[in-house]
Amino acid sequence: MAVGIFDSGLGGLTVLNAAQSRLPDVDFLYYADSARAPYGVRDAEDIYQLTKKAVAEMWSKGCDLVILACNTASAAALRRMQEEGLPEGKRVLGVFVPLIEALTERQWGDNSPPREVEVKHVALFATPATVSSRAFQRELAFRAIGVDVEAQACGGVVDAIEDGDLILAEALVRSHVDALKRKMPEPQAAILGCTHYPLMEQDFQAALGEGVKVFSQGALVADSLADYLERHPQMLGSGTGGYFTTGDPAKVSNRATQFLRREINFEAA
Repeated sequence: MAVGIFDSGLGGLTVLNAAQSRLPDVDFLYYADSARAPYGVRDAEDIYQLTKKAVAEMWSKGCDLVILACNTASAAALRRMQEEGLPEGKRVLGVFVPLIEALTERQWGDNSPPREVEVKHVALFATPATVSSRAFQRELAFRAIGVDVEAQACGGVVDAIEDGDLILAEALVRSHVDALKRKMPEPQAAILGCTHYPLMEQDFQAALGEGVKVFSQGALVADSLADYLERHPQMLGSGTGGYFTTGDPAKVSNRATQFLRREINFEAA
């Protein structure tokens, strides 16, 4: 039985790693659309169609539940997929809500009206497509009022990480943080709104300063998934785990092994 985790590339491995640690008895099927990564520079319709196609392939492999570990896909495709209707017994979940619930200190599943929260100034670092979608701000408005969100589109960071050029990625992180702080000099919290960015979390923290609390998604999504599966055990599905990519399996396997520092072997999707 396997739960699906989808990402446009390798960033979702940060969510997969946390989920495997949190749920060691659950098999996971990871699907990376590496041939078309990054999604963050694509338009919303393109992202929707690519995400829908990938999720359908994961359903065909026996995953009844798919987590969109790609923030860009969560922002541009999730709501539309849910509104247009999913096949019976299939579910797709995103990664924004667990993050927002942690930021606003609301319990999982708390559907009470939005209220004032302690954090008033939030920096959001995300891909250009996620920033333009304003999906994070929309979901936040369901849960909190009076929060000022300043978003910074972090062009180039995903490409640098996917290429294994962490020196360039670090330089880009510093540049994007500097640009954000010119607009919001004193953020209280920062959201790493792309699953690639936790790989650079220390660099974000260093550039932001110790007084800024940095939220990333791996452990938060893993905890929410554990809670969901406890309430919906039937969503474990019938498939088996594995790693699949639309890109070059050997190249993607090599990069994934570097990221997680353990051997990962991808197959052709």
